[in-house]
Amino acid sequence: MKYELLKTEGKAKRGRFHTVHGTIETPVFMNVGTVAAIKGAVSTDDLREIKCQVELSNTYHLHVRTGDKLIKELGGLHKFMAWDRPILTDSGGFQVFSLAGIRKIKEEGVTFNSHIDGRKIFMGPEESMQIQSNLGSTIAMAFDECPPALAERKYVEDSVARTTRWLYRCKEEMDRLNSLPDTINKEQLLFGINQGAVYNDIRIEHAKRISELDLPGYAVGGLAVGESHEQMYDVLDHVVPYLPQNKPTYLMGVGTPANILEAVERGVDFFDCVYPSRNGRHGHVYTNHGKLNLFNQKFEKDMRPIEEGCGCPTCRTYSRAYVRHLLKAKEMLGMRLCVLHNLYFYNTMMEEIRNSLDAGEFASYKARKLATMEAGE
Repeated sequence: MKYELLKTEGKAKRGRFHTVHGTIETPVFMNVGTVAAIKGAVSTDDLREIKCQVELSNTYHLHVRTGDKLIKELGGLHKFMAWDRPILTDSGGFQVFSLAGIRKIKEEGVTFNSHIDGRKIFMGPEESMQIQSNLGSTIAMAFDECPPALAERKYVEDSVARTTRWLYRCKEEMDRLNSLPDTINKEQLLFGINQGAVYNDIRIEHAKRISELDLPGYAVGGLAVGESHEQMYDVLDHVVPYLPQNKPTYLMGVGTPANILEAVERGVDFFDCVYPSRNGRHGHVYTNHGKLNLFNQKFEKDMRPIEEGCGCPTCRTYSRAYVRHLLKAKEMLGMRLCVLHNLYFYNTMMEEIRNSLDAGEFASYKARKLATMEAGE
């Protein structure tokens, strides 16, 4: 399991991450499949066709629905969802943030009520690692608390200190689980998560501390949760230099195409976000000339594809007018076609980013891409 840093351009990195489930070319966008499926009726065969390298599933959601123990019994997440490429599972830590109204955080872990049936659930570092080990994902995320980006300093200091202690517990538990004879993926990798809200000094100290553990990868968490884009970029400017350059750097839950381009420039090489699938399900599609709302009446008779020259399954066959008709008629196929297009757009953009880094032309690519996307149709 190793990360090869192939090339740099400024702080931007072009890498290759070798895992037990295959090699990941970076920078990479991970396609979000919360409950082991991309919302919008996208199959794993579709994912291969639209250039998905890594699928991301949600620890908390799979724990409360279907159950990680049953998935282990059925052979693990890869076998369960018929996907043979890398899978990253998040830790459940973000749900601790999003379920703020129904949780209680202590040193041992977090008690909260299931959003499905209200039953009490306890999750700490050990429980999160056990669930992820049952799922058998390629990459498991450390269990952390994600404080609100604009939380008070004292709260953030206490939260980050606890997240650090939890990380040590995660590592110890994962080492134990990977040594057991019945563990599905004994090569499961643990990524640590940097927190600290928008306090750069807290972020930097935390980055230094967790880097000492020499984990396979590191994430920057707790962004895109209330701060401005400028604040997010400022945090990345300050913290990424303190994370190991010879390991993957993952910006969690981000973002728009512009966010990704800005973050790549700052040294980030793993991304995930629900935007392409969520926007697609609402008829909003990405193009190199900006975002289109296919519900708009001007597309009623538009027989062009969503984007001329796009190689996605939607654009190869269907028109804007037809996709709009499906959306208006509330046919599931309309959502599916929009999601396929959007994920293909994101995955292709990452491919273009990698090619531009290979050629030493990322800066000019970024400038062109942003200019055309902002220009609109």
